[in-house]
Amino acid sequence: MNKSLSVFFQTICTTIFVGVASLAPVNQVSAQTLPKPLIEAKSWILLDATSNQVINSDNASLQIEPASLTKIMTAYLVFNALKERRLDLNQQITVSTRAWKVDASSSKMFIDPATPVSIGDLLYGLIVQSGNDASVALAEAVAGSEEAFVVQMNREAARLGMKATRYANSHGLPSPDNFSTAYDLSILASRLIADHPEFYKTYYSTKSFTYNKITQANRNRLLWLDPTVDGMKTGHTEAAGYCLISSAIRPNGSGFRRLISVVTGTKSDQIRAQESLKILNWGFLNYDTVKLYDKAQAIETLDVWKGSQAKLKVGFTQDLYVTLPKGSATRLKPTLERKDPLVAPIAANSKVGTMKMMLDGKPVAEFPVLALEEVSQASIFGRAWDSIRLLFK
Repeated sequence: MNKSLSVFFQTICTTIFVGVASLAPVNQVSAQTLPKPLIEAKSWILLDATSNQVINSDNASLQIEPASLTKIMTAYLVFNALKERRLDLNQQITVSTRAWKVDASSSKMFIDPATPVSIGDLLYGLIVQSGNDASVALAEAVAGSEEAFVVQMNREAARLGMKATRYANSHGLPSPDNFSTAYDLSILASRLIADHPEFYKTYYSTKSFTYNKITQANRNRLLWLDPTVDGMKTGHTEAAGYCLISSAIRPNGSGFRRLISVVTGTKSDQIRAQESLKILNWGFLNYDTVKLYDKAQAIETLDVWKGSQAKLKVGFTQDLYVTLPKGSATRLKPTLERKDPLVAPIAANSKVGTMKMMLDGKPVAEFPVLALEEVSQASIFGRAWDSIRLLFK
């Protein structure tokens, strides 16, 4: 693929909407027509970030040591702090002895207590160079100490729904109290891209970074092998094996779609890249992502009882996508399960039903249907009249 097309893919990566993450938990694509690929890894998962659906997985709930994949949470919390203006990219911080002395045999960006360093440079050191010293320095910048930062990491993991994850440090060096799963890591990866698209674009596709006159290359081989890949993070320890979270964005009809793969516990750097690309290619080749409804589109108008109005428009607060085996979209049948009777008051964005997507008689996914407007209570006479009418309904 030529250089201009590669630049094009990098440019549009910030425009992709990450599906329905705010609407529903991750759905498993259940109408499988193809066997899953054979992958040389302890566990793996393939997530369509546009629809927020898991396409396929193997041992995705297996507890693993996340190694440097831990740094994705570290980056996420730093990005939150930058977004909330608790930190600034140009802010210079003094490097602590603790950050400087982090395991000398591990990955480092080689910061020095004698030289202040910017938050921006530390992020490159964290993400591109996988510096454990950068991890500690950023943790201290955000929370005052790494211990306090770890509390924030675990609180954020719980908020994101990462139920099988526990953090013990900011960098992922081995600890019995630092663990996760491929499934949880796919949640974190998709949320980082959705919540911080500009930071993701800036840091995660960077191929090398020079600090203190030392140039280090990004360990994610896929950045060189496939121009549609724009991230994300490698990890390795002896116990964890070689791990990689990768993400690619490719054309999908008149738009684009993003897939995220998590591969853990492979035997080499080469294998983790090879197997990650295999999973991504398999997903793009065998599945389509179809847009079903627009944000705020009224998919139906429902009757309301005891309300200031008799009808309620319902739909979704985000564009709604679904992932399907290729060629099966015409057989998709949406089914609305309503909460009847709908009695006022009804708050805007409150759940009033469930949309189930059926393919060949099997459920593919389901999403909460929301009230697109507020309906207040009717007068006492209106409520009394509807109470009588409901007796005969």
